[in-house]
Amino acid sequence: MKPLAVLLLCSGMALAQRPVHTYSIVAHDPSTGELGVAVQSHWFSVGPLVCWAEAGVGAIATQSFVNPAYGQQGLALLAKGHSAKEALEMLLRQDAGRDVRQVAIVDASGAAMAWTGSKCIDAAGHYCEADFCVQANLMVNDSVWPNMAAAFKAAKGPLAERMLAALQAAQDAGGDLRGQQSAALLVVAGKPSGALWKDRLVDLRVDDHPDPLAELRRLLILQRAYEYMNRGDVALEHGNMAEALSAYSQAHQLAPEKTEMLFWTAVALVNNDSVEAALPLFRQAFATSLSWALLLERLHRKGHLTCSDQMLQHLLRLQKP
Repeated sequence: MKPLAVLLLCSGMALAQRPVHTYSIVAHDPSTGELGVAVQSHWFSVGPLVCWAEAGVGAIATQSFVNPAYGQQGLALLAKGHSAKEALEMLLRQDAGRDVRQVAIVDASGAAMAWTGSKCIDAAGHYCEADFCVQANLMVNDSVWPNMAAAFKAAKGPLAERMLAALQAAQDAGGDLRGQQSAALLVVAGKPSGALWKDRLVDLRVDDHPDPLAELRRLLILQRAYEYMNRGDVALEHGNMAEALSAYSQAHQLAPEKTEMLFWTAVALVNNDSVEAALPLFRQAFATSLSWALLLERLHRKGHLTCSDQMLQHLLRLQKP
């Protein structure tokens, strides 16, 4: 058994407990119904252990000497109609290792509850208000979670960005005594659609990185860029060229280094009879690599680029000699 790992009994099952000391936030957005959890730890691949959320049900962070069963079992209790308070009490009551646990739950109504066991390693504590809880253990000092709460309440914008602001505030206040290693961000829809892949609005992980929060922020910006790409495609399908071009432009502003965005924007424009708008984009893409020209030919061959053979040759001539 690894050092600090212990075997404790939960729901009749012996589970290996991992010392995932960390800071995290669970939150609910009352305006959208979205639910989320975000975490950073000096532990490899923290996300799958700590972060749990289900659309229309709730979000859970389980950490310290982590028992991942709290995540699955807690969501099941919430789905049955139990409140965050009731679910947390039931989980703790059946766990002989409750004193080394740190757990936070927010339910779909925004009720939030947390527990910091008496044997969690200092500095450890939590703070809850309506719609969120912040919690931390093995921190440099006890200002970490109050700073997280203040940052979350002051932040503007989507839930994911506000939770990320809370994580950054934790790090700015000193963070984990051991440093940084991994981080994760999970946001689910306010109402379940019946399709799990649609309900997970943000699901980002940084499993091992010297600055995981900076990398998580980069990934979130990139996700927002691709969301604009998708909006542009939908606008084109509905014949709204102005809206499509605006969305594509915003995507490129967020991720100007992504040639693929230029390329697929140009393909979408050609397929919607807007060749002139596509020409400069193809020219930029081809300048980075001739592989994009090869891909264009393959798309045409399979019917994914809907233009004449003559137009294809015209596009291919945009390559620099």
